[in-house]
Amino acid sequence: MYGGVRKCKEQIEDDKQFLATCDQTGKNRMELSDHFVMRGWQYLRAGKADTAMMRFNQAWLLDSLNKDIYWGFADLLGMQQKFKESIPFFERYLKIDSHNVRVLQDESTSYGNLFYQTKDKKYLEACVTCLKKALAIDPKSGQLYGLLTNAYSYYMQKDSARKYLKIAEKLDPSAVNPAVKQMLNGN
Repeated sequence: MYGGVRKCKEQIEDDKQFLATCDQTGKNRMELSDHFVMRGWQYLRAGKADTAMMRFNQAWLLDSLNKDIYWGFADLLGMQQKFKESIPFFERYLKIDSHNVRVLQDESTSYGNLFYQTKDKKYLEACVTCLKKALAIDPKSGQLYGLLTNAYSYYMQKDSARKYLKIAEKLDPSAVNPAVKQMLNGN
């Protein structure tokens, strides 16, 4: 993907050389793409965003249909506080696999951060929608209920926030931000 810019002749040659080298390993490109995605995540967790992006891009060169690349791009952009730019990558992943709770949760985080930055309720509503989709897949997740409680705490009416707080506390008492708990309980 390389930032969506047109590649120069040298970059195209570098790509051809990279693919030729990979093809000589005897592994198929899908398998190698998975390997580069895994390396991208390792670099991302280590805080090496440029190297992570390079690995995700190499994975994309090998297999542009590898959904995990798009999750990697999305989380990397989110970590760089490019929340709006991360959303299309989450959506691209979710078109391939709409049942990944962690991707839905990560997407909700980007929407939540967009709401926090802009105060535009459409982002808060999108955050809640993502969390509800995730809960439809994993209805026993205290963490998801805790995040939903946090999201609903931004609405004027707190009924839904209190409802989800009770569920979250039953499943995982530590899942809700203590400040949100205090505010909802009126302490």
